[in-house]
Amino acid sequence: MTQTAASPQVSEPTVLRRSTGQSITLFVGKYGALIVLALLIIVFTVLSPRYFLTVGNIVQIFNQSALSAIVACGLTLVLASNQFDLSVGNTASLAGVTVAFLMIKGVPIPIAILVALLIGVAVGLVNALLVTRLNVNALVATLGVGSVAVGVNYFITTGSAQPFGSVVPEFSLISVGQWLGVPRNVYYMVVIVAILWVILNRTDLGRNIQAVGGNAEASRLAGVGVKGATTIAFVICSVCAAITGILLASVIGSGQPTGGDGYTLSAFAAAFLGTAVLREGQFHIVGTLVGVLTVTVGFNGLALAGVPSYVQFLFQGILLIAAVSFSTVARKMIKAGA
Repeated sequence: MTQTAASPQVSEPTVLRRSTGQSITLFVGKYGALIVLALLIIVFTVLSPRYFLTVGNIVQIFNQSALSAIVACGLTLVLASNQFDLSVGNTASLAGVTVAFLMIKGVPIPIAILVALLIGVAVGLVNALLVTRLNVNALVATLGVGSVAVGVNYFITTGSAQPFGSVVPEFSLISVGQWLGVPRNVYYMVVIVAILWVILNRTDLGRNIQAVGGNAEASRLAGVGVKGATTIAFVICSVCAAITGILLASVIGSGQPTGGDGYTLSAFAAAFLGTAVLREGQFHIVGTLVGVLTVTVGFNGLALAGVPSYVQFLFQGILLIAAVSFSTVARKMIKAGA
């Protein structure tokens, strides 16, 4: 008599534990950043009840977030195409130095700004050329381009700041000051972030960028211009970095050779943290904005609490590691059909 081999049985508790673990991970992947932001607000309200949750400090948090949001949301388009750009901070520094240097030399403000923006376009095109045409890994390509930007920066400045306050003090009026009680940079942030949201969510270009990020080969077979979409994403990212550098120079009254370098880490931290906002493991503009606010709230609250500055960098690094980890796990679960 033929016996049929018994099929392996999986205990119900094991299935339940696995399902529960996946559910928790996916929940954190969808709402993690919002939970972290809420917890930070509660903690810092308790630690600094007289200062943290006040109108003045809330406005200050948005002001501190403005430039970071511009560069981070620009980076989001590149990340959405499944690429990386490690040159954003160096591009911001170069643009700020360029606009300051040109104004000191007597170049009119509009032309100086235009040249700085064109530098952003050039950096984006070079990054895209290396990645899409020469098939250089994006991490290596953009790291190399960023290093070149640093070299050009130091060639222009010889490593010294470029103060322009006594030559063109009116340039500072671009960023310094308020409209209706709100800092001007906040308005710039709102406009630029809104434009980027429309591009990524309401245009064929944005849909192509997201399609390429999901599956480049399938997108190519479907007729999507993979190289073109990726190129435009890199250019928009670098132009946003250049805008950030220009506004930063306006705020501090000089072009600093390393002024924008720190935006690279904060932009990546915000973008990856933003993948844990409403969408599991997906880069999107609203998520990145929430990520920026989360990082800024952390920095602001730690400063008000009198915590040493090194703790702020520890906070940002840990936040980045946690965000990338959860983003990676959530993406793998989604691809596995969890």
